[in-house]
Amino acid sequence: MTTTHQRRVAVVTGGSRGIGRATARRLAADDFAVLVGYAGNRALAEEAVAEIAADGGTARAVQADVADEEQVAAVFDAAENDFGGVDAVVNAAGRMALAPVAELDLAELDAVHRTNIRGTFVVARQAARRLRAGGTLVTFSTSVVGLAPPGYGAYSASKGAVEALTPILARELRGRDVTVNAVAPGPTATDLFLDGKDEETVARLAAQPPLERLGTPADIAEVVAFLASPAGHWVNGQVVRANGGII
Repeated sequence: MTTTHQRRVAVVTGGSRGIGRATARRLAADDFAVLVGYAGNRALAEEAVAEIAADGGTARAVQADVADEEQVAAVFDAAENDFGGVDAVVNAAGRMALAPVAELDLAELDAVHRTNIRGTFVVARQAARRLRAGGTLVTFSTSVVGLAPPGYGAYSASKGAVEALTPILARELRGRDVTVNAVAPGPTATDLFLDGKDEETVARLAAQPPLERLGTPADIAEVVAFLASPAGHWVNGQVVRANGGII
């Protein structure tokens, strides 16, 4: 008797750049068909899809604002219609605004929270409804939540909300054989992290971990790939601080 192999399917928001792009490529290497979600830059998203195809993988780019319920539902519809279902959801879309609390423009606060809190919630709702048995949802926090550096109030508060949501959803999915975890990177060499930082600041942050370097998107993608694999399925309801050992 021949057993038909069912290809697993991943939805990766923020998949056109940085950690999301590295994660999409890494999951494709594990034979996931990947929906690359992107907010606005179609050219970057298509580059990500082309990279995956060049490696022998399968991917499609779909535009969606993660805070828009209808657009996010359409991404999941595409995954089901094109590839048959959803087995992994990685919400790597994020927004950052840095300023002291006393000086932060409240419009920036609203924008950060719309993407990072509402966006996580909207994606998580669809994941909770649609993930197949054996599947996983990976949300994104930040090690800044524990490190508490000045200037990160809005960003850290938004990611603290993600950390609060993650174990609750894991418990709500009891009986579904679906895991929910958050990955909390430390300083990682992405455009989002490097934007606005001078060389001295970057060097100081790179020296913080005992491993004495910045993380790379590939470092974080490996953690996500583990959580999305059968080997990582016993990890559930956790925040994984992938930061090279920063305390």
